[in-house]
Amino acid sequence: MEAMVQPRSPADVESGGGGAYRWVADGGRRAVGGGLRGRLDALRELIALSRTRLDGRTLEGAGRVLETADERYRLSGEHTVVAIAGATGSGKSSLFNALAGANRSQVGPRRPTTAEPVACVWPGSRPGADGLLHRLGVPTHRRHAPADGSSELRGLILIDLPDHDSSATEHRAQVDRMLELVDAVIWVVDPEKYADAVLHERYLRPLAGYAEVMFVVLNQVDRLPGDAADQVVDDLRRLLDEDGLALGEHGEPGAAVLALSAATGRGVGELREALGQFVAERGAADRRLAADVDAATERLRSVYVAQSRVGLTERARAEFDDRLAEAVGAVATGRAAERDWLRYAERACGSPWSRMRMRGRRGSRGALGFGVGTTDAGMTGAGVAGAGTTGVGAYRGGRTDAGAAGVGRTDVGWGGAPRGRRIGRAGAGRGRDGRVAAGQACAGWSRTGRNGDGAEELTAGGRTGMQRSPVGRQSAAGHLRADGAAAGPGDASVVDGRAAARPVVEHAVRTVAAEAAHGLPAPWAHAVRDAADRGAYGLPEALDKVAAEAEESLRGGPAVKPRWWTVAASLQGMLSVLQVVGVLWLLGAVTGVGEATAWISGLLPAVVGSVGGPALAWMSRVVARGPARRYGQDAERRLRSAAAACGRARVLEPVAAELLRYREVREQYAVASGA
Repeated sequence: MEAMVQPRSPADVESGGGGAYRWVADGGRRAVGGGLRGRLDALRELIALSRTRLDGRTLEGAGRVLETADERYRLSGEHTVVAIAGATGSGKSSLFNALAGANRSQVGPRRPTTAEPVACVWPGSRPGADGLLHRLGVPTHRRHAPADGSSELRGLILIDLPDHDSSATEHRAQVDRMLELVDAVIWVVDPEKYADAVLHERYLRPLAGYAEVMFVVLNQVDRLPGDAADQVVDDLRRLLDEDGLALGEHGEPGAAVLALSAATGRGVGELREALGQFVAERGAADRRLAADVDAATERLRSVYVAQSRVGLTERARAEFDDRLAEAVGAVATGRAAERDWLRYAERACGSPWSRMRMRGRRGSRGALGFGVGTTDAGMTGAGVAGAGTTGVGAYRGGRTDAGAAGVGRTDVGWGGAPRGRRIGRAGAGRGRDGRVAAGQACAGWSRTGRNGDGAEELTAGGRTGMQRSPVGRQSAAGHLRADGAAAGPGDASVVDGRAAARPVVEHAVRTVAAEAAHGLPAPWAHAVRDAADRGAYGLPEALDKVAAEAEESLRGGPAVKPRWWTVAASLQGMLSVLQVVGVLWLLGAVTGVGEATAWISGLLPAVVGSVGGPALAWMSRVVARGPARRYGQDAERRLRSAAAACGRARVLEPVAAELLRYREVREQYAVASGA
């Protein structure tokens, strides 16, 4: 039999206990029906769903229960197998003979007397007892028929077991094996050893859940004087109650406690009557198997029942998405896109003179080998000087303005030829002693604030040396080779440093896995964490690809240029013409080419052109702020959504699949346990 469980209620008995058999076409066999059938099916499904999550030893007991049930239901349902078990000298063989009506089991002073099981079979209306006896391992020469052949015990197979406390090890092993196969047990105790610790601790207490298929008989009451038998019975009931064994009193299901004397026959008739009623119900096999299922599911409770409500909350999902957005620099990308929009707007709506001035500035910076980068909310900018100079970036309020010694400072988010979006590392050519070589770029910051000896310098990736950034990404317009010269986007010597922040990603995965696994039983929590870890493998690289695609999509500015840019550019052209005409008119008046009073006529277009152009550019910048902000927010939203989709596909969906599997097995466990 299995380990101890709580006794079942009468409602459970009605649904899956007595009377749950139904006849099938082949005669003496019965098929399980009612609630027990559903519980066995649920237990089978539970094992199938759990094989890849739980080790074989955990599921071994439940598997044995299913095998036992299959074997029992393949055999006769017409017969009820009842074993008589007891200690040495308790008189169980005498009771066996009293019920059989003849000496079928040897009785004597030699201990142990019963060396192998003895069976007495009351024939039923159909054959089938031989299959049950073969399953029990009862030798053919030990199988007997009752002397009287009374019909009140029709279908009973009574087994006399060896002593459970026998000095022979093989006898005890045989008792333990057969107790797992019989339908019911009659425990025989005597006035001297009814409180024996071996009986209670090894058998009665662990088998308390099988109370409905147990009889506890106090034998040899003829040896007790007066009302001593009643006192012993009361004390026996007390011990059984302490063992957790439910007692069948006042019509409640539980073990029947009887007092009798096999030697004198006192009380044997009451036991025979109780056995006759028990066998006639033909529900012992179902009750026994229901108790087996109870025991198996109770042992599995710790690996299936969660301590609290499980699952991923919307808050946990949102925090995971936020961390992935932080890892790919979604906020920084949105702000960079906003600045790009403003820059394109300024270029489109500025005067021809300002556009010429910007092109000249870009040309001079490109000749100096000047790299410009953006850093915002975790992005690192790079500033470079000419040969022999080191640009040091100072971190101020989440933004690094890349500086170049002796050259000037970079304009954050501006500068150079159309700003490239390729993410890379400057400062690739560090010396072995940890210092930046002369003429090389140093992007980021050093802990000492300078690139001196012994300073731990951070590259554009945010870590020392060539490691990847733990906090963000670098976006640089120009990349530097180790010799300090500017490298173009197609230069093979450029180190591609595109990398999502690994610690941020790892922390996000660990956090969401811990949230999902919270409260789960250990095997399922481990499975959820494993699913998250498998999904996290390659996630930083996938996020890098998402970030690179977002950067590429933003290359070249907005895909659709606003119409008012064209209108503003046309007005700037007209104002520039007025400015030129007015200036030429004034020059003509000053040089004497025209009349001396003509300068008054040239002053108006010159003033209108000179003042109107900057005023129009200023107005354009003011008007552009709103669309630029929306453009940046849209870029941030797209990158955030792409990173979240990547995280969902790689981490959240596998985790959700594990949680769904757990819910499925939890539902099957609830059915199997009868909850």
